[in-house]
Amino acid sequence: MKKLLTVFTPTYNRSYCLVNCYLSLLRQTSNDFCWLIIDDGSTDNTKELVEGWIAENKIDIRYVWQENKGMHGAHNTAYELIDTELNVCIDSDDYMPDDAVEKIKSFWMKNGNDQVSGIIGLDANTDNQIIGTMLPENIKSSTLFDLYNRYGVTGDKKLVYRTELTKQFPYPLFENEKYVGLAYKYFMLDRQFEMLLMNEILCYVEYLQDGSSLNMFHQYRKNPRGFAFYRKELMKLPFAGFIFKFRQAIHYVSSSIMIKNRNFISETPCKGLTVIAIPFGALLYLYIVSKTKTLVT
Repeated sequence: MKKLLTVFTPTYNRSYCLVNCYLSLLRQTSNDFCWLIIDDGSTDNTKELVEGWIAENKIDIRYVWQENKGMHGAHNTAYELIDTELNVCIDSDDYMPDDAVEKIKSFWMKNGNDQVSGIIGLDANTDNQIIGTMLPENIKSSTLFDLYNRYGVTGDKKLVYRTELTKQFPYPLFENEKYVGLAYKYFMLDRQFEMLLMNEILCYVEYLQDGSSLNMFHQYRKNPRGFAFYRKELMKLPFAGFIFKFRQAIHYVSSSIMIKNRNFISETPCKGLTVIAIPFGALLYLYIVSKTKTLVT
């Protein structure tokens, strides 16, 4: 019988912590899920570790290895392969509460429909403290953009999407770069539907020292084309206000300077805003360079 949910996990040389995710999936009170592991070019013993779990045959596991493409490239592969109605990304250093799958299933069976993108749930740290704020109680649904920019929600949240939608808007791959902001896809989907709000913890997170969230300056320096693309697309959002778009323009200018793109004015969707952002973008560029001056490119 086809499962409802795919839990997918992009991983790269994380065999030392992936077991926590595996054990949490073993403890799930509902087995209506499969686990898709996208190994983004690991050189450690991830493959052997996962093969051992597959041999145990305790949960439904699919393992796929690919040449290293970065987090967004791993997400692309996952979305191409997923065939369940819903999917959720649980990173290799994170894990799920024992009843997370059951809560997702119950909530979706009661409230889900084809006029929403999916569900927004909560992340918590390993001490069971909510990351950022709770979701607003007085509304049932919202776009992800409005959640942060209208309702003042803060902190990472766990996103459960309808798979047919996440197959849209694949992340572009840039030569010699390994990063494009994952929110690109989420904001594109915001243009179609809202998401249901679920004030339940669906994921426990631990920010490791080798995680992308703690290495953003270096990501910025090493992946300027990906960042420029991301900021340019965010400037196109029809529901974004002036301040939001101006921030994107500043970052777009900074990344354009990094790649020596002399055509950045003609290529921007907000020409006037980008011109105004030039001095601020130049200062940001200098700041990023100073923060990453020891980086070998």
